[in-house]
Amino acid sequence: MPTVKRVRWAQLRVGVMAIAAMAILGVLIFLLTGEKNIFARSATLYTYMSDSAALSGGAPVRLNGIYIGKIARVELSGSADPNRVVRVVMSVQRDKLPAIPVDSQAGISAENVLGTKYINIRKGRSPISVRPGGEVQSLDVQEFEELVRQGYTTLASVNATLRRIDNIVSQVEAGKGTIGKFLVDEQLYNRLLATVDEAHKITQLASSGQGTLGRLLQDPNLYERAVASVQRLENILAEVQQGQGTAGRLLRDPALYEDARAALAEFRKVAADLNAGKGTAGKLLKDEAAYQQIRDLLAKLDTMVERMNAGQGTMGQLLVNPQLYESLHGATTELRSLVKDVRANPKKFLRIKLALF
Repeated sequence: MPTVKRVRWAQLRVGVMAIAAMAILGVLIFLLTGEKNIFARSATLYTYMSDSAALSGGAPVRLNGIYIGKIARVELSGSADPNRVVRVVMSVQRDKLPAIPVDSQAGISAENVLGTKYINIRKGRSPISVRPGGEVQSLDVQEFEELVRQGYTTLASVNATLRRIDNIVSQVEAGKGTIGKFLVDEQLYNRLLATVDEAHKITQLASSGQGTLGRLLQDPNLYERAVASVQRLENILAEVQQGQGTAGRLLRDPALYEDARAALAEFRKVAADLNAGKGTAGKLLKDEAAYQQIRDLLAKLDTMVERMNAGQGTMGQLLVNPQLYESLHGATTELRSLVKDVRANPKKFLRIKLALF
């Protein structure tokens, strides 16, 4: 059986292990609750707001983004001032108080729209630092709420856009629409592959100098002729710039320019006379009586043509009466025969005239 000394030694070891476990548990609790330095002395600061904006105890307190403590509690202040309804009690590291001027401002911030909210103190410029138990001025909570609302609106828009994109992708995967057919249609893929194959063949033919395009790319004689044509064009342009030839004289001859200017002036004068109603053409353009006479003449011509088409009058009969046409055709034939006989035997017709005398 174990002796009393061994039992006591075992009990001591169990006690030491229990104390070590409790110490480790305490350190873990402090670390999980947000304490960065267990042995750091803390001081209490206060700030008052109109709304807590879902701020809770244990949230971090930061100075320009740097951790300096945590929120001890958020409670109602009992004040009638609408801007001091909520009191936020902050536990701040005492050694950080000299870095917090009295004109600093505390506001609610968040890592993101859906993240945990915390107090962020914006450092002021006053040379006087805040004292333990002092108050830090607060920023307007409405600005933060407006920012949160805008963030939710942006998230809703992004969510709607993602839903539309997902719908489009679903339609594409189902083979709907142009892109969907392009991705899933086997026939379209085969046609595209055949087109690429034909383009590859054409490229090979062109590279080997076959066909019209190949000759254009590979024939040195064609290249030399193209260079010669460009050279001749440059020579023509140089001659034109020097005033040689008809085109050059058109561009360089001042006399021709003066003639063109005089012709343009005459044209303007004629156009002015026409607008003024001078001359025959001017009267035709401006004289209402002449216009009315021409209109009446056209009306009469129209009536005459209609009567002719209806077969009225001699001209109308000539146009629509087949018997009259046949009679005229026969008379013309007989007249041609008579003229032919006269030319063939003129003495015959001359003898008849003498017999009459």
